Amino acid sequence: MTAPVSAQALDRAISKSRLRLLPFLILMYILAFIDRSNVGFAKAALAADTGLGDAAFAFGASIFFIGYAFFEVPSNYMLHKLGAKVWLCRIMVTWGLVSAAMMFAHNAQTFYVLRFLLGVAEAGFFPGIILYLTYWFPSKSRGQALGLFYFGLPLALVFGSPLSGWLLDFHGVFGLTNWQWLFVVEGLMASAVGIAAYFYLVNRPAQARWLSDEEKHALSSALAEEDSKKKASPHGFLSALRNGRVLKFCVAYFTIQMSVYGVVFYLPTRIAGLGDGHVGLNVGLITAIPWVCALIVTRLITRYADRTGLHRRLAVCMLTMAALGIAASALGTSTVPVVIAFCFAAAGFVAVQPLFWTIPTNYLSGAAAAGGIALINSIGNLGGFVAPNLKTIMEASYGDPRAGMFALAAVGILGAILIARLKQQDTPNAPTPLTSAQVG
Repeated sequence: MTAPVSAQALDRAISKSRLRLLPFLILMYILAFIDRSNVGFAKAALAADTGLGDAAFAFGASIFFIGYAFFEVPSNYMLHKLGAKVWLCRIMVTWGLVSAAMMFAHNAQTFYVLRFLLGVAEAGFFPGIILYLTYWFPSKSRGQALGLFYFGLPLALVFGSPLSGWLLDFHGVFGLTNWQWLFVVEGLMASAVGIAAYFYLVNRPAQARWLSDEEKHALSSALAEEDSKKKASPHGFLSALRNGRVLKFCVAYFTIQMSVYGVVFYLPTRIAGLGDGHVGLNVGLITAIPWVCALIVTRLITRYADRTGLHRRLAVCMLTMAALGIAASALGTSTVPVVIAFCFAAAGFVAVQPLFWTIPTNYLSGAAAAGGIALINSIGNLGGFVAPNLKTIMEASYGDPRAGMFALAAVGILGAILIARLKQQDTPNAPTPLTSAQVG
C-alpha cells in the first residue's frame, strides 16, 4: 500500500506546486520580456526625439545582451547560494528601476549605457527560473512546467503589445513624451512585482507550507533520486562551464535566440510599415495575434512531448517551422499573409524553447546545473545581440530589406540541424514518457 500512496502524494505535490508557483513565475517573465522588448515599440518615437538611426538603434537594442551575458553565470551562482526568493527579488527590483530610467535616454550614449545596465540588472533571471523549476518538478513533468512558464513570452506580447501601443498614445501628459511613459510605467511594474516575489516564493519543497509532510517527502525524494542517477553529468559549478556537452547546448540555444529576437524587435515596425507607419494601439492589437497562436501551440506540444518523450524531435520541428515562418514574413506584401507567417514563426520559436530546456536540465544537477544553465543562457542570449546587427548588415550589403530576415531564417535551419544532432549520448537522462493519466 505504501508505493501507491507515495505516487499519489507525488502527483498531488506536483499539481499543487504547478498551481502555486507557475502563475507568479509567468507574471515575472511577462514583465521581464516587456521591459527588454518594449524598445521595439519605442523605436519610432525615440528616433524622432533623439535622432537615433537604424544602426544606432540596432546596437543599443542589442547591447543589452552583452551586459546580460557577462553577469549570467555569477548571478546564477548567487541564486544557488542565497535562494531564489532573495535573488529574484533583487533582480526584478533593480531591472525595473533601470528600465524606468530609460526615460532619460535623450541621446545615443545614454541609450547605450542604460540598455547595457538593463542587461546587467536582469542577468540571471531566466536561468535562475529554469534552475528554480528543477528544484520543484521531476523530469516527467518538467516539459509541461517549462512550457507553462514560457507562456510568459507570448502573454508579454499579447498584453504587452497593446499596453505599449496604448502608452505611446500618452504623448505630452505631465510633460513626458510617449516613449518616456512607456519606460516608466512598465519599469516600475517590474519593481513592484519583485518586492512581492520575496514574500511569495519558497526556495525548496521542504519549506512549502502549502504541501503536506507526505507530499514534501514524496517530491523531495523523487528529485533527489533523479539527481543521484545523473552520474555522467559534471558535478561542480566550474566543471559544467568546461563540459563539451554543455557547449553544444550553448551553440544550439544561440541559434534559437537569434530567431526569437530577429522577430521580436522588428514585428511592430514590420506591421506598421504595411499601413500608415504609426506604431500605436492598432498595431499592438495586430501584433498580439501571433502570440495567441504561440500560446496554443506551446501548450499542446509540451503536453504531447511529456506524454511521448519526443522532446528533441519536436524541438527540431518547431525551430524549422519558426525559420520558415520568418522567411515567409519577408515575402508578404500585405498585412494578412505577413501576420499568418509571423503566427508560424512565433509558435515555432516559443514552443522550441521549453522543449530544448528539457535536454540540459535532464543532464545537469546541483551546482553544475546552476553554472551550466547560466552559461547556456548567457551564450545563447548573445544571439539577441547578433540578430539585429546581422539583419542590418545583410540588408545594407544586399540592398534588399528582405535579406536580413532570410539570414535569420537560415540561422534557424542551422539550429534545427544542431538540435537534431544532439543524439541520445548528449541527453542521457531523457524522461520516461508519461501515460495520458499522468499528463493531466
